[in-house]
Amino acid sequence: MEETPNVRWLTVPDLVEMLGLGVSKIRRLLEDRALLARRIDGVWHVPDLFLRDNAPLPELRGTLIVLHDSGFTDEESMDWLLGHDETLGTSPIEALRAGRKAEVRRVAQALA
Repeated sequence: MEETPNVRWLTVPDLVEMLGLGVSKIRRLLEDRALLARRIDGVWHVPDLFLRDNAPLPELRGTLIVLHDSGFTDEESMDWLLGHDETLGTSPIEALRAGRKAEVRRVAQALA
């Protein structure tokens, strides 16, 4: 699965500055599945595509819960969200950003 090109990866300190929240609040967003992070060289990173208007993309949390409930690991969820999906004709994160939440979640459930 190809990843979405031009993903900008943000570290926790980047998120603290961008969102105006403390580190503990950022960790809480990750624990609550409002955001998803990937370890790169031992440091947690979040794709900038998971944010809109300096806040977590509202559609992301429910989609992450659907993926988790379908048995996806965090790594598999990240790969799927950023990769191209033939059914959607784009990456799932781009489809979410375009307002296609229900369609993305249907596809995610079908993958289970």
